[in-house]
Formats: sequence, structure tokens, C-alpha cells
Amino acid sequence: MAQAEKTWATRKLGAETSATRTSLVTAAQRLLVDEGYAAVTSRRVASEAGLKPQLVHYYFRSMDDLLLEVLHRTCEEGEERLAAALESDEPLRALWDYATDCRPVAFTTEFTALASRNAKIRDELASYAERFRAMQAKAIERHLAMRGIVPQIPPVLASVLLVSLATTLVREQELGMSLGHKEAEALVEDCFRRFENSGDATPIFGGSVLGET
Repeated sequence: MAQAEKTWATRKLGAETSATRTSLVTAAQRLLVDEGYAAVTSRRVASEAGLKPQLVHYYFRSMDDLLLEVLHRTCEEGEERLAAALESDEPLRALWDYATDCRPVAFTTEFTALASRNAKIRDELASYAERFRAMQAKAIERHLAMRGIVPQIPPVLASVLLVSLATTLVREQELGMSLGHKEAEALVEDCFRRFENSGDATPIFGGSVLGET
């Protein structure tokens, strides 16, 4: 038994640069977002990719390893999109648009559920989330500095509030909820508009929340 376990742990896997491996990760990524992590089985992934089921375990020792690769790819793609969005002349609006995209929210929801039973996925997810938040806070801080605004709350807190509201709206929409959503979206839009057009230091929640000139 011990020898069998050693052989399994040290056996050679398929090349990381293989097009087949890439296809399997893409298929698992699509299934996870569209149907949830429970749908990510070796048979479903192989079928989605148009490949034989045994190829899944040729490239990945376990389904958790495949899911971890999906996490890495999706977060790296998200990081690139977020970095590009935050280079906008309107980074707060760009961050809101990014945070209200339903696919990243669905992805995060599924991996949060997975993280409750998988310490490695939990650690990786937390690491990426910290990096995303640091990027957001830095962009907000830079934009305020360009406008000569002294923040009254830490930019990282502004990021938490903005993204939390956006995520809540998306998750409630997925449940079929809408009460209060138009009002929340109108408030955010009004704050963005006043901030962008006049330098008003109230981009998120009204009052002198984020800063003052």
C-alpha cells in the first residue's frame, strides 16, 4: 500500500504546457462558474473538453489539483483585468463595474465554499484576495492624491465598502432579489458623477466619508 501511494505521489504528469491540459482547465473553469464546483468531476470535465476521462488524472493527481489550477488561472486573469480597469481616469467607477460583473462573483462564491474543506485552496484564495484589495486601495489613493483630496477614511476601507456593496447586489440578483437595488445603484452613480465632475470628496456613500479637499 505504501509503495502504491509513493508511486502515485511521484508519478510523472503530463506537461504543463500541453494544449490538452489547457483544455481541461478551461472546461473545469467553465463548469465551475456555470454549474458550481459539484459539477467539476473527471467525467464532466473530460466530456466538456471533448476528451477521455482518464486524461484528467494524467495531467492532475487529484480533482483538487485541477481546481487549484482553475483558481490560479482565473485569479491571474482577473488580476490583469482589474489592473487595466484601475488605470482608467475613473478608477472608482471602473472598480464598481468590475465588482458588479456576475461571473467573478460566481467564481468567488464557489471557491469560498470549496475553501471551507480545503486548506490549500483557502490559503491561495485569501492570498489572491489580499492582492486584489491592495491593488484597489492603491488606485483609490492615487486618484484622491491627483485631485488633492485628503482621505478621511483609509482607501482600503473605501475598497471594502464599495466591493462589498457590489458583491451583495450581484448575489441578491442571482437569488431573484431586487428590492432596494435601484436605489443603491442610483446613489452610487450620483456619488461617482459628483465626484468626477466637481471634485466632490463624496464618491461612495455621501457626506464627507472618503475625504476632503
